[in-house]
Amino acid sequence: MTTIFDPLTLGSLTLPNRIIMAPLTRGRADAGGIPGAMMAEYYALRADAGLIISEATAITPQGYGWLGAPGIWNDAQMEGWQIVTEAVHNKGGRIFMQLWHMGRISHPDFLGGELPVAPSAIAAIGQTNTPLGKKDYVIPRPLTLEEIKALPHIYAEAAQRAIDAGFDGVEIHAANGYLLDEFIRDGSNQRTDAYGGSIDNRLRLMLEVVSAVCTAIGSDKVGIRFSPMSGHNSMVDSDPVATFSHAAEQLNAFGIAYVHIIEPFAGHRMYREGERVTPHIRTMFTGIMIANGGYSKDLANDMISTNDMDAVSFGMMYIANPDLVTRLRHDHPLNAPNMETLYSGGRVGYI
Repeated sequence: MTTIFDPLTLGSLTLPNRIIMAPLTRGRADAGGIPGAMMAEYYALRADAGLIISEATAITPQGYGWLGAPGIWNDAQMEGWQIVTEAVHNKGGRIFMQLWHMGRISHPDFLGGELPVAPSAIAAIGQTNTPLGKKDYVIPRPLTLEEIKALPHIYAEAAQRAIDAGFDGVEIHAANGYLLDEFIRDGSNQRTDAYGGSIDNRLRLMLEVVSAVCTAIGSDKVGIRFSPMSGHNSMVDSDPVATFSHAAEQLNAFGIAYVHIIEPFAGHRMYREGERVTPHIRTMFTGIMIANGGYSKDLANDMISTNDMDAVSFGMMYIANPDLVTRLRHDHPLNAPNMETLYSGGRVGYI
């Protein structure tokens, strides 16, 4: 029986186990979005994961909107990440960078007073922490066709910088209500041009980004993350099964390393009532799939042993348990994370 402790071929890598460290925004980058020595120490402590997926990393100043988040749009940021990847590799680990454009979930306070961008002029509901305090989300500015057509190149440049910084690959962030997810789902995309309306049109930008990134660094070094049923950041789609099944089918043409799905299992506190989308994606996508959504060791093993999934990523468990692989392997008790220090900065609750 295959378990989370068995190796897995993922793109150009052979993972020693199927325990993946999920992306975890922690707000510990130095000024200018530059990773520092503390981040290198944090990731190196978790290097026995089958694969580490880095925290979301902004690909452009236009897509930045989180205090203390890192970037990958300039040389200083790339050099900071080189320290991180070297530390992980020195411990025998493997690490992908998650490429991030926040879209409408940014705020003018991060953007020199400019409006955040999105497919349509529809604001998310709620507030965000800006450099000037907590503020309501604003109505974003719809991207022009020329700006949309430039985005795949921006993603590809960021992917190449990630590889130059020593990453083993990249994960395209198309989940959680950020820019690519905003284009994919019809609750946030009400365009009437080639990038809105039909499912094919709403998937167009995501597929163009995947194509550009695969061309830049090789498809075996590219993953993508979706959250089909998540309502985070005011997201909704009228037919997530149809939308994301078609997305999965279209991705087969690229031969990417994996698809990473956030969808809590039935019974989990974050599970949303309705038809589960993950089984449909599993049917349509022929490559490696990673599940995420509050899984325990037993549930993860069940998913893998029945071939419902190839690997499982763990997020909250990794915050307070850097030695998670060892603890799970030997059934050692797990530390509970301190929620008050998730984004507080500094070493407390981080190292």
